[in-house]
Amino acid sequence: MTSRFTELAVDCHDPERLAAFWCEVLDFKVIDRSEGKVEIGSWVPTVEDVRARQMPPTLLFIQVPEGKTVKNRLHLDVSPIDGSTEDEVTRLLGLGATKTDVGQGSDRNWVVMADPEGNEFCVLRTLAPQT
Repeated sequence: MTSRFTELAVDCHDPERLAAFWCEVLDFKVIDRSEGKVEIGSWVPTVEDVRARQMPPTLLFIQVPEGKTVKNRLHLDVSPIDGSTEDEVTRLLGLGATKTDVGQGSDRNWVVMADPEGNEFCVLRTLAPQT
């Protein structure tokens, strides 16, 4: 018997807004929603698919009353696949992300950002082919 990592839950004030932001960042789609919850992913999970192989986890945004108070202990890292890291940071700023400082220093090859509700994430080096 084993388990699979199937979803990452994110507490937030506005699940619809945060889901929309992350759909744009990751090219995901809404796959389920109910009152106070929105789940997004790159695929629609089925029991058969999950049992057959490891699949990318979905993101589940759950409405909670409390706000974020400290730096996340868990965060997402994203890697651009179609352009440079700098171009991706610019795109994400246009979607509502902000650059943030969590003590990483200025000599890093990644950029720490925050989503519209302040959840930190990192933009890593590009995976796009170098021309």
